[in-house]
Amino acid sequence: MSLKINAKNRSLTLDSRTSLLDALREHLELNGTKKGCDHGQCGACTVIMNGKRQLSCLTLAATCEGANVLTIEGLAKKDKMHPMQGAFVKHDGFQCGYCTPGQICSAVALLQEAKDGDASYVTADVRNISKELKLSEEEIRERLSGNICRCGAYNNIVQAFKEVHSADDEMPTWKFATKMQMKSAKRK
Repeated sequence: MSLKINAKNRSLTLDSRTSLLDALREHLELNGTKKGCDHGQCGACTVIMNGKRQLSCLTLAATCEGANVLTIEGLAKKDKMHPMQGAFVKHDGFQCGYCTPGQICSAVALLQEAKDGDASYVTADVRNISKELKLSEEEIRERLSGNICRCGAYNNIVQAFKEVHSADDEMPTWKFATKMQMKSAKRK
């Protein structure tokens, strides 16, 4: 089979049961894409295929004939990081770093989804969507919810995305609960 990976044509001879994730890691030695759950639940294996987010652990490599696959290794241009990679570093959008490649690939694809005007679960009116969406923090969180960060760097990930998406460099809008709010929550 042949496919384009990180703008390079690659030919592979694989067992028909080989996942795209295993083809990337074991046959092409592109180890940036991580194997997390291997069940499509954590998002660590997210790559960008034909411009869309794709869970590579659930994708048979044989179905990718002729596809254009972009992995974390293909985002940087020579020695210059992709703006999303730079924002993740700036905002400490990673802790252990294991989920980071999938988080970044998902965020980069989400930039294009917003530009294209793609709807999501929290889109207020799916009948009235325009291109170049400016995503709210709630919408960013919902759209990135398929990528799990076990270290809990979610607020930093959202801030990194906001900076690249809308040049919004403001600090997170969340706050710690007050003692009164905690007491009220315990009563419910």
